Amino acid sequence: MADADPSASDRSDPQPHRSLADRVLPAERGVVPADPGQGGGAATPSFALPDGAGSGMPAQPAPLAIGPRTFAWGTRTFVMGILNVTPDSFSGDGLLAAGDEPVAAALELARRMRDEGADLLDVGGASTRPGHASVDVADEIARVVPVIRALRETLPEMPLSVDTTQPAVAAAALDAGAHLVNDVWGVADHDGVARVAAERSAPLVLMHNRAEASYTSLMAEIVADLQRALERAVRAGVPWEHLIVDPGFGFGKTPAHNLALLRGLPLLRALGRPVLLGTSRKSTLGKVLNLPPQERVEATVATTVLGIAAGVDLVRVHDVRENVRAARMADAVVRGWRPDGWEGER
Repeated sequence: MADADPSASDRSDPQPHRSLADRVLPAERGVVPADPGQGGGAATPSFALPDGAGSGMPAQPAPLAIGPRTFAWGTRTFVMGILNVTPDSFSGDGLLAAGDEPVAAALELARRMRDEGADLLDVGGASTRPGHASVDVADEIARVVPVIRALRETLPEMPLSVDTTQPAVAAAALDAGAHLVNDVWGVADHDGVARVAAERSAPLVLMHNRAEASYTSLMAEIVADLQRALERAVRAGVPWEHLIVDPGFGFGKTPAHNLALLRGLPLLRALGRPVLLGTSRKSTLGKVLNLPPQERVEATVATTVLGIAAGVDLVRVHDVRENVRAARMADAVVRGWRPDGWEGER
């Protein structure tokens, strides 16, 4: 048997020992020297914040004006009603499915949601369910713009959101009267939607999503992806105070992932932004209970309460009345919210 060529590894790796080179570490800055003479804690060195740096400790987000209302985060949970101007919504509530005049149907549903306690309404013109068919941008605009314009005229006191992934749709919706952009692909590298929001001074929801449900560490990756999305949006010109995050329940995640996401919701508080949770009628709820979309109200309410206990600030739902009632009860326990005229001490 021939002897191995001792130079073979050298030929495949022109620098065989480069991994053993000395590391050059960054120079430390902001070190507070030790002062043994003072004793106590001053006896050992430490770090101080650089000039102009924030504390790095997430605080309660400041109140945010969304259209005609100001949302004081932490005082109670806010409820977003869903208006799907589509023929193929997974939950069967698409306003184009029954062939009705969509603007009139949207106004009727919006009035009911307002009366049931919705704090804002989210209008979408393209299905985002798993396996959905793509919608041409012009068609999506044609669906959402007339509805948003009519809602703005009829319910001027109601904040309006547009649910889209397309910059042109976001721009057209904001021009028609929407106040907030809800980007269900907020973690994508493309910053077009964020730039539209920045140009029009509109708040922006950044939702987590993936093309396939592949993770090494689910919650760590969700938080990291959202942190990068926040930084990208800020670079695009969106003020930090205008940003909201959504962990993307049901988007690029298996049912097991979604249940783990619900358990891990408190970790999102590390991002320092208000959290939106959208579980309403989704397939994970149906798989747990073996129920169709229209029979998932109680399951949605359960996840709303769990979300509030974990610190979420908004819930996006189809069934407003039931979720508003559940949210108020949970808020009374978790956040100390009390109704007007409260007489609990007598």
